[in-house]
Amino acid sequence: MEKIKGINPSRIIWCCEDLGISVEELAQETGIALATLEKALDGKEALSVKQLQKLASHFNRGLLFFLEESSVSEGRVHSVQFRTLNNQKPQLSPRFRALVERTERQRLTYLSLREDLGEPVDPAWYPEEIAGNAPRPKRAAQLARAWLGLQPGQSFAEMRTALEAKNILVFLSNGYAGKWQIPKESPIRGFSLYFDSFPVIFIKKQLSEGAQAFTMMHELGHLLLHRESFVDDENDFYSNSSNEVAANRFAGNLLVPDEFLEVLDLQRFSADDVTAYDLFLEGYSRRWSVSPEVILRRMTDSGLLPQEDYQAYRKWKQSLPVPERKGSGGARYRFKEPVRVFGKSYVGTVLDALHEQRITLARASSYLDNLKIADLRQLEDTHASI
Repeated sequence: MEKIKGINPSRIIWCCEDLGISVEELAQETGIALATLEKALDGKEALSVKQLQKLASHFNRGLLFFLEESSVSEGRVHSVQFRTLNNQKPQLSPRFRALVERTERQRLTYLSLREDLGEPVDPAWYPEEIAGNAPRPKRAAQLARAWLGLQPGQSFAEMRTALEAKNILVFLSNGYAGKWQIPKESPIRGFSLYFDSFPVIFIKKQLSEGAQAFTMMHELGHLLLHRESFVDDENDFYSNSSNEVAANRFAGNLLVPDEFLEVLDLQRFSADDVTAYDLFLEGYSRRWSVSPEVILRRMTDSGLLPQEDYQAYRKWKQSLPVPERKGSGGARYRFKEPVRVFGKSYVGTVLDALHEQRITLARASSYLDNLKIADLRQLEDTHASI
């Protein structure tokens, strides 16, 4: 098999350091023999096109990246959004930083496909009523709820679709180990990437859709209130930072507006027994697609629940064992996974490009988390009803 000339070894080394892996780990993760990689790093012609493609895919780079003679320029390789997140939390793991870059590339793929299909790639998404007024979080939430057209009783999936309809990409982490997973042991709950067109919200798969909905709207708050990229871990949702407090208040007021609080039957509510809060709020929580804690936080902000009672509830909840996360349905439902991870807008655009023969079946598979061809065909058959 013919070997490629001109591969720049320093760029392979830089990628390994950037991802925080050794050459031995790279060999194991890509399936390329360690001896072959070592020859390439010595400047010898050792890698085939297929092997270089494996490296490029593993590091989220193009093939030409490894053929450039110059050293890597951080300013050119990493976007403003990436650097913003990295500056916020310099301790971010290499794996997570790779996920951010992968997300940015997925957005660029989406824009490229839209352009090929003759669809606009820079549609307006920012609501004029918020842009013109610079309102406080509560008022911004009221305006955003009307802008999104949210109704009582909508599910997380319906709220996500409402954001996608406003030209915001919403990705949801894999529940299983893979390229699109935020590991369950990671404190990261989500991040947002601000762009003038098609910003991205990425949400970690959590134990309840209510928690996912709050993360989604928290990140939307950052996009609307701060117009900047953010990464948020568990501590940020309880932080005293002005930006995080604003995003929390925005999300809480958007998901549980004042009119929702007015229907609470507080005569049945006993503030003395924190262990009974979840049972009291169970019906409301299910109806509004939020966690009981979000309702309790809104009750606290509105003066319906003392702060010390809310803190006692949190302390009690933290003492409980973490429930086991349910499985995702296994291989039988693998064809549904791209819609769950990337959303209807993204998947629909990939399938449109495939049907119009703008991309090959293999390329469509790569854009949909390497979906097997049989699963891709099943996705095509069911997409209209998803």
